[in-house]
Amino acid sequence: MKPQEKIGFWPSTSLVVGNMIGSGVFLLPVTLAYYGLNSIFGWLFSAFGAILLSIIFGYLSKHLKNSEGGPYAYTVFGLGRFPGYLVAWGYWISIWSTNAAIAVALVSYLSVIFPIVGESAFHSIITGLAFVWFFTWINTKKIKTIGIVQLLTTLLKVIPLVFLATIGVFYINISSLESWVGEVSISFESITAATTLTFFAFLGMESATIPSKGIANAEQTIKKATIYGTIFTAFIYIFSFLVVASLIPPEELKNSSAPFADAANQIWGEAGKMIFAWGVVIATLGALNGWILIQGKIPYSAAKDELFPKIFGKVNRNDSPVIGIIISSLLASALMMFNYSKSLVDAFSFMMKLSTLSVLTPYLFSIATFWIMVKKEKKSLKNSVNILIAFLAFTFSIWVIIGCGQEVVFYGFILLMIGIPFYIYLKNNSDD
Repeated sequence: MKPQEKIGFWPSTSLVVGNMIGSGVFLLPVTLAYYGLNSIFGWLFSAFGAILLSIIFGYLSKHLKNSEGGPYAYTVFGLGRFPGYLVAWGYWISIWSTNAAIAVALVSYLSVIFPIVGESAFHSIITGLAFVWFFTWINTKKIKTIGIVQLLTTLLKVIPLVFLATIGVFYINISSLESWVGEVSISFESITAATTLTFFAFLGMESATIPSKGIANAEQTIKKATIYGTIFTAFIYIFSFLVVASLIPPEELKNSSAPFADAANQIWGEAGKMIFAWGVVIATLGALNGWILIQGKIPYSAAKDELFPKIFGKVNRNDSPVIGIIISSLLASALMMFNYSKSLVDAFSFMMKLSTLSVLTPYLFSIATFWIMVKKEKKSLKNSVNILIAFLAFTFSIWVIIGCGQEVVFYGFILLMIGIPFYIYLKNNSDD
């Protein structure tokens, strides 16, 4: 890839921030309303866990700078081919599950601007599919074009979110916050559930590690983009959620289809509601663009190592793994359509948890690789700190898996196991 075709620090950071600030944060207040004050603890714990993981990915990207494919490549390096395959498979499931959830959130906020979109499941499905396939087409272009789209959409969506998080502080309704305190008693079980839900909003912190060969000065750029992008996003999430929670009582929030737009309506009226609805639509568009890029890169990297079918390794003249992107978008489209039989909150929550569970396999294996690499270093204070980071990140990841619940863990386990016969087939084929 030519140097001028690579993307730098700001597009890389926008990929990290853009993939995180998507559907998750904008519909989460609705699901979190059922957990009361436990939600605040959930945000704090998930932010802490995300920052730990961003440090791990930053370290791995610096020390394995020639590895394209992020968590997949790190796992192959540290643990071998079969764990690497499980990571690629689990991460791939997570990505198209995430894109299905993003499409649901996009349609939800778009219906605020164009009510016809939400008039029936048919209208909603057609609208969601149109955007999934538009960005599938965008991602068949050169990575520089994708990076420009990502940078623009990230800027456009972060501005209204930052505006609400800062200006909204002056409109906080204390009595409404008190209603959150009395809604649900504080318990470890509720904090676990809230942490699991809020952690979905941080998925994507590793985004810059995946297309590493398309990033200029990858050794330094990816590490900075990953860590700084995660910390910035954590602050935005927590403060903007506090503003929404203070303006809208939990009982009212449970019935909202566009909580951030409703909060803007409380401050600036109908004009504010519409402006913010547009901001959220742009946010979900940016996230959809970024995740569709990633959904092609992971199976592409695995296919090059003969751990995914060869068809996923095919690229077009723009060096885009177009077949892998199309297959992934077909699966995302199917999942989105099937879940429209549920209510908005139920569909969104299920896809969030399934995506979170699926991505935790790559995270856990990446932590293991980090641990192995750190243990080989000379003993020092920095080394001891890194070992502590690995332990805390591992414990956090296991905790979130427990929080996903039996149903989601069951379906996630089945999807992961379905991948094993494919591995055996590919392994036998490569041996021949």
